[in-house]
Amino acid sequence: MKHWLMKSEPSVFGIDDLAKAPRRTSGWDGVRNYQVRNMLRDEFAVGDLAFFYHSSCEVPGIAGIVEVTKQGYPDHTAFDRKHPHHDPESTPDNPRWYMVDVRLKQRFSRVITLDELRVHAAGKLRDLLILRRGNRLSITPVDGAHWKFINSLA
Repeated sequence: MKHWLMKSEPSVFGIDDLAKAPRRTSGWDGVRNYQVRNMLRDEFAVGDLAFFYHSSCEVPGIAGIVEVTKQGYPDHTAFDRKHPHHDPESTPDNPRWYMVDVRLKQRFSRVITLDELRVHAAGKLRDLLILRRGNRLSITPVDGAHWKFINSLA
């Protein structure tokens, strides 16, 4: 089992939206970065766990944990001309973008803020990708030690 951190803007799709979804499950669509696409397509597996991170908001941070319930498959939103994630170069026969399904496993009683994570950047969370300067990826791997420490903060 691998661990991940998955970012989403709560104004677009937040942990509350996932909690309201049928069976608390939803597709993680709209990724339009090739490096992240490759992770979704090739590395994600059923049972993997990920931190659900709220980004681009007043208080960015980790809001909970999701579990992957369906491994990478073509992102159908790329095929829909009316959808904001449409990509005319992506077709069902030659998909360019991938997604996974996730289920809400745990909502934290509080958000573990980015500022709180930064306090530990020189110590327990050294090399956590989200804390690296210039990192803009919407999904990043999280190693086991970081996973365990962040969970202890919750």
